[in-house]
Amino acid sequence: MVFPVRRWLGLAAVLPVALLLTACTPLGVFATFTSRDPAIVRASGEAYGPLPRQSLDVYAPRQMAVARPVAVFLYGGGWEKGRKWDYGWVAQALAARGYVVVLPDYRLFPEAHFPDFLEDGAKVVRWVVDNAGDYGGDASKIVLLGHSAGAYNAVMLGADPRYLQAAGVDPGRIRGVVGLAGPYDFLPLSGHRAAVFGTAADPAQTQPANFVGPQTPPMLLLTGDADEVVAPRNTQVLAKALKARGAQVETRAYADLGHNEIMAAIARPFRGRAPVLDDISAFMREVTE
Repeated sequence: MVFPVRRWLGLAAVLPVALLLTACTPLGVFATFTSRDPAIVRASGEAYGPLPRQSLDVYAPRQMAVARPVAVFLYGGGWEKGRKWDYGWVAQALAARGYVVVLPDYRLFPEAHFPDFLEDGAKVVRWVVDNAGDYGGDASKIVLLGHSAGAYNAVMLGADPRYLQAAGVDPGRIRGVVGLAGPYDFLPLSGHRAAVFGTAADPAQTQPANFVGPQTPPMLLLTGDADEVVAPRNTQVLAKALKARGAQVETRAYADLGHNEIMAAIARPFRGRAPVLDDISAFMREVTE
């Protein structure tokens, strides 16, 4: 998915450089030139499976006196685009708030269809359980986060415990889930989603609201009320289902933020636009203490 940098993102500041880098994607330019929070890259390209896209990076705070909770961030891109390199600034923002952060790649369409990317996410969590301690992480305190398609992946892993169980992971290790601008309610399948999810024997098995209940980990669902890519009603529908079935959920709808602006507000130069990072950090502290 293209990352539109709008007027409030200071487009003029990066355009001269971007024009010299015509091979870069807009998100690649943004990731290259946005200022970053202080953090340490503890590992790069660690394999969590045998396939080329089954690898991850690990970020950590510069100083840690005790083991820290682990944040697993799953990027978006319509299940067909994305690379972890472009989201290092997100991982550094979370690491600077005191978390060990795992940033994976995962299989994408057309190589992957539902539920391949969910199975990859579960394998990432298994890697965390087995290895996080080597990087200062507490694998009993894991929070799943994601944006757009990655938010769907994170929410589904929290809602439907079968994926984690199949990977040999106790779902109770997931202390919370944060979804940013995620598509959670998209039946009947059509267009690109029909191609990605059409292999499901039962389309109802693709919808997170069909699995939530009192056992679902607490969720924080964030959206921008100007999102024209994934309608805010997705957040509203899922939140209603979570509340109706006894699960804990909080929601935020940020004024005048679009689909990718909600992510850009995590970056250091643009945090004054909306308290996205502060809200995520407060939720993560609450569920991991």
